[in-house]
Amino acid sequence: MLGSTHGTLTTGFRARVVACGEEPHAAVVSLPTASAPGGLDVSGRPLHLTVPDLDRFFRPRSVAVVGASDAEGRPNTGITRQLVDWAGRVGARLHPVHPTRRTVFGRDCFASVAAIPDPVDLAVLLVADPLPVIEELGEAKVPFAVAFASGFAETGEAGAAAQARLAAAVERSGLRLLGPNTNLNAFERFREDLDGPAIALITQSGHQGRPLHALQELGIRLSHWAPTGNEADLETADFLAYFAQLPEVGAIACYVEGLKDGRSFLLAADRAARSGVPVVAVKVGRTEAGARTAASHTGKLTGADQVVDAAMRQFGVVRVDGLDELQDTAALLARARPPKADGVAVYSISGGTGAHFADLATAAGLTLPTLSPAKQDELHTWIPEYLTAANPIDNGGHPVGDWRGRKIIDAILADPSVGVLICPITGPFPPMSDRLAKDLADAAEATDKLVCVVWGSPVGTEDAYRTTLLGSSRLATFRTARNCVTAVKAYLDHHRFTDRYRSPFEDAPRTPSPSFRKAQNLLRPGQQLSEHAAKQLLRAYGIRVPREQLVTSAAAAVRAAGPVGYPVVMKASGPRLAHKTELGLVKVGLTSASQVRDAYRELTDIARYESVDLDGILVCQMIDRGVEMMVGVTHDALFGPTVTVGLGGVLVEVLHDTAVRVPPFGEQQARDLLGELRGRALLEGVRGGPPVDVDALVEVVLRVQRMALELGDDLTELDINPLVVLGRGQGAVALDALAVCR
Repeated sequence: MLGSTHGTLTTGFRARVVACGEEPHAAVVSLPTASAPGGLDVSGRPLHLTVPDLDRFFRPRSVAVVGASDAEGRPNTGITRQLVDWAGRVGARLHPVHPTRRTVFGRDCFASVAAIPDPVDLAVLLVADPLPVIEELGEAKVPFAVAFASGFAETGEAGAAAQARLAAAVERSGLRLLGPNTNLNAFERFREDLDGPAIALITQSGHQGRPLHALQELGIRLSHWAPTGNEADLETADFLAYFAQLPEVGAIACYVEGLKDGRSFLLAADRAARSGVPVVAVKVGRTEAGARTAASHTGKLTGADQVVDAAMRQFGVVRVDGLDELQDTAALLARARPPKADGVAVYSISGGTGAHFADLATAAGLTLPTLSPAKQDELHTWIPEYLTAANPIDNGGHPVGDWRGRKIIDAILADPSVGVLICPITGPFPPMSDRLAKDLADAAEATDKLVCVVWGSPVGTEDAYRTTLLGSSRLATFRTARNCVTAVKAYLDHHRFTDRYRSPFEDAPRTPSPSFRKAQNLLRPGQQLSEHAAKQLLRAYGIRVPREQLVTSAAAAVRAAGPVGYPVVMKASGPRLAHKTELGLVKVGLTSASQVRDAYRELTDIARYESVDLDGILVCQMIDRGVEMMVGVTHDALFGPTVTVGLGGVLVEVLHDTAVRVPPFGEQQARDLLGELRGRALLEGVRGGPPVDVDALVEVVLRVQRMALELGDDLTELDINPLVVLGRGQGAVALDALAVCR
């Protein structure tokens, strides 16, 4: 059954990099499907994430429960009882630890972890303050611990300071800690009678994982649950990278409130993408209110949502909005075979149902191919001629109640353009709906294509649903049309993505370019560069700028205009000068020496009046054709330098039509970046205009990325606006630039 009922980036990064040496209890897990890049990039950031050997966390040989209790009415008693049951299921020896008890639940109780005769793989801390215990665990060489205690970063400044002390103690001890502010979800009961690929679950809020844990009651296998809590040490990225290399895991489902470190998350997502393991995530914080709530709950830094969204998309993480979508999408991706084709066929017993579903599917970007005339003729063998068989396919109802129903389904699935068959059943209408459900289940068993059913009845107790549909291991069953469309889109997108995915870390620059050495001499710490200086920075990285000269007199301006070439543009140039046009400090279309002389005097007069600090006046080549774009670099609190592309000029401020990528990325990702713009049609030529030089624009984006990677924090902001992209084969020219140095 596939469906359901419904270094440079942040100071908190704890790098575990091969080049820096192995740490205690950490193992580099080899991937069966792809080799991992290693070493450091040009900025000294890791290109490889080592993975702690979490087998010993989830399947320990020996467990110490510090603060164990069997006294009635004590909170620790219920937790201890659950841990005793869990240890029995996983085959672990459980050792209660309490300074004043001799036995707990009939087991010998030890005064300290050091007194336990066995090596301990996992210590569960049922104490209000775990800090005093950490040093003892380190001395006992315990590799893993769990801290349930709250009152840390989720409570504010004082709690954050307490969590920092805890994290430092964990770092010194060499153990790996889950929590604090976590719960018992890692020790839940998982059904062992279910087969097929499993979902591994990562949540920062335990309650938000409950709906996915309940999928087991519908036949969906779950293998692991990592409730990461405040992530003082072990974080989402650690579990993501670990789960991605487990053969039993078919998909990873995440509920993320805040990422501890953007870089480690991307390295883990890259590992999953190279392994072909789909990752589906709910990431809260899309709105300002959601971001505030997430921060108060876990104490995490919530990055700008557009950057988070772009980073997830860049590394193939499927982002969904709700827990119902998380359930359905993860279940489908975990168990469905790779698609044979991208086409989706919608088959229903009602024209209205088919039309509604076709609208939803098309709006989501799914392809509904028109079936060939020959295939339509074949379908009309069983479907009345007056009904459409083009796609959507409407059978009129009666054929599903007899032998014709299965013939129709098999014929649709045999079409080479169809990779997915979706059949909405809006409500129960026995016996026809029972026969239709049975035919769909049988057809799904016989085909290597994906068959999806949307059971629209709100009741959900019907035998056709509970037994036939949910009882099928090959059908994908949904309760809402929108969740079905979301999951199918994610399924097709995931396989397209992994088919062409190449890790950007494999080609990330590891040594500075000659451009970097030139650029270093142009930076001015703590300053915003003048336009002239910013353009020199662009030249250093091979980005084309107009012919121009910086002058400091009217006579020099006239002399410069000749070699620059009339008509010219004249602009004031100075540090901390960002909005020249608004101040009247730009003159366009000057065609004579007298106009140049007058413009120089007017510009310098305005600058004096506005108290603008000038380094001179630029006499520039005028370029008045092409499409105006902007390319920029900013620094995100989670992911570090990011590259933004959008429509240029004033349009970027009016339309906010921008797209973002997190370096490193390759040429294809740069092209995908442009494809996300609403105004991308301008690049292809509109109203008879010629297409522009997209290749040159992509090259600029890649050069700006190199600049962002190499200059790192020394370049806190770069804004090339406008970047005029000329006709095909003619290149792109940066007409203006702003750069801010750290």
